[in-house]
Amino acid sequence: MARKKIREYNSKRIFREHLKRLAGIEVDIKAAQVTKSTDFNKLADEEPWLNSTRLVVKPDMLFGKRGKSGLVALNLDLAGVESFVKERLGKEVEMSGTKGPITTFIVEPFVPHSDEYYLSIVSDRLGANVSFSECGGIDIEENWDKVKSIFIPTEQTLTPELCAPLIATLRLEVRQTIEAFLRGSFAVFQDLDFTLLEMNPFTLVNNVPCPLDMRGELDDTALFKNFQKWGDVEFPLPFGRTMTPAEESIHRMDEKTGASLKLTILNPKGRIWTMVAGGGASVIYADTVGDLGYAQELGNYAEYSGAPNEEETLQYARALIDCATANPDGRKRALVVGGGIANFTDVAATFNGIIRAMREKQSDLKAARVNIYVRRGGPNYLKGLANMRALSEETGVPIEVYGPEASMTGICKEAIDYISAKD
Repeated sequence: MARKKIREYNSKRIFREHLKRLAGIEVDIKAAQVTKSTDFNKLADEEPWLNSTRLVVKPDMLFGKRGKSGLVALNLDLAGVESFVKERLGKEVEMSGTKGPITTFIVEPFVPHSDEYYLSIVSDRLGANVSFSECGGIDIEENWDKVKSIFIPTEQTLTPELCAPLIATLRLEVRQTIEAFLRGSFAVFQDLDFTLLEMNPFTLVNNVPCPLDMRGELDDTALFKNFQKWGDVEFPLPFGRTMTPAEESIHRMDEKTGASLKLTILNPKGRIWTMVAGGGASVIYADTVGDLGYAQELGNYAEYSGAPNEEETLQYARALIDCATANPDGRKRALVVGGGIANFTDVAATFNGIIRAMREKQSDLKAARVNIYVRRGGPNYLKGLANMRALSEETGVPIEVYGPEASMTGICKEAIDYISAKD
């Protein structure tokens, strides 16, 4: 499972569409998204309610506590919304110690209300935790003792019996409505593969639930079965995080292939770089470098898996080597080309693209004083390792090659010994 945050705009869109389908409950959710490319006149034509109701506007940037930070404007007309957005669009703010520009806003109808409720559904390894309170809103943390929680095992539904403890203290006139809403929300959570669905708060308007503030996370590994249900959903980067050109290039490749290609730059001046096959192995290599006391020298987190073809591994390796060899400063660097023991992937085939990239980049590798450490096992691995050794002899790039007899953690230590040794 990979928990990926989505914008409030998309959370509400998905929730509205599927709550009606799954529970027969029609919530009056209206929302518009505003970015630097938004034409307010065109937006008003597409969403006529923007000119006929009072409005709320707030950043839609994957961070909370917007109200307490003075980033929510209430009871505005559309001109007021446009002014609020223009004053803040692109401006840098600091939230929870992280700085970044505000690039996206959500605009919604202003809903006067008195009662505020809290609902949170969070996936767990064995099921989901459902929490509810009739004291929601910006002070929920100060009223956490009033939150009731239950656990629902995987593949079970939220039945009336399970729901009963959550709503036991509600007024009778709203209890049935809120019970149906909680059960419907849980059905959406399960069916759409949410990993988090939080409403703080939701209220009742003419006895119909109305989510005012919503957070959502999806299991992006379920995209293959939910792409039609989710619609045009995006998975934005965390607030304050921007992609480097290399990361952007790999991200675009990853979106177009059935394989998995990941690259995150941790320290562009780092001296230990990894090009690792397999998600589990990539974590082991990164953790080992950290455990050995060299986390500050780890240049990246990288993973390729799912048997990418030769052209994909070529492009992937080119981008990564460019990062690992950028701005030579005379100090030694190491590139760890590792992995576990593959079950099905042809090691020699995936190595072909990497070898082509190393051959092309041999001058850069030498200029940056890069030693390469290879460890791999699996189908056709002997041929793949032999090709790596031949490449070292051909180019003069130092490549130390190991099969499954060597440990994954062991070659991390060799790389560290190399960069830390005095000339």
